[in-house]
Amino acid sequence: MSEATWAAVDEYVLSKLIGEDPALAAAMDDRRAADMPEIEVSPIEGMHLHLLARMSGAKRILEVGTLAGYSTIWLARAVPDDGRVVTLELDPKHAAVARKNVDRADVGDKVEILEGQALASLEQLGAAGGEPFDFVFIDADKENNPPYFQWAMRLGRPGTVIVVDNVARRGKLADASSDDPSVNGVRQMFDLIENEPRVDATAIQTVGARGYDGFLIAIMR
Repeated sequence: MSEATWAAVDEYVLSKLIGEDPALAAAMDDRRAADMPEIEVSPIEGMHLHLLARMSGAKRILEVGTLAGYSTIWLARAVPDDGRVVTLELDPKHAAVARKNVDRADVGDKVEILEGQALASLEQLGAAGGEPFDFVFIDADKENNPPYFQWAMRLGRPGTVIVVDNVARRGKLADASSDDPSVNGVRQMFDLIENEPRVDATAIQTVGARGYDGFLIAIMR
């Protein structure tokens, strides 16, 4: 099947089950206006994240990779009124766009955007202590997926759900000849999880309007 077919099915599902959302559409418009890369999750993937967070009963969510705040809005809508989403963004300009978007979506009071290198922010969160996170979404530079996943476990608890986006890498994950740093980062994360007794995990390949990729989902024992 062609990517056009995958996109058509996405459009069908979107029209039947999700519909248009002004705040989310505006977030994507702002991302385009700021000339930011088109790498946020699709609307269908956003709803998928939202439902996973709700099914897990998440009250505290950690997101690694904010961009324009599109997935942040989906996650913030999943937590209760006294819930919290802490999201990490390297670029101050991206963080400014995200703040505008979460405020316009009326979830700004639930969202804390930490600017700077994600690993440094994770170190700060670890040093500060506090309640563990119930749900973690990792969607940032793939080279650092292994330490991001390790921090997700350190900042989580038994029952914490961890979702990692973009793991199939259009099939390059299984291509031994690929030396792409992003692919290697994902592989190293798989190696880590393979030998990690504290989590159960699987990965799902996906197709859709954004092409061919996949995500990993894990739960801490």
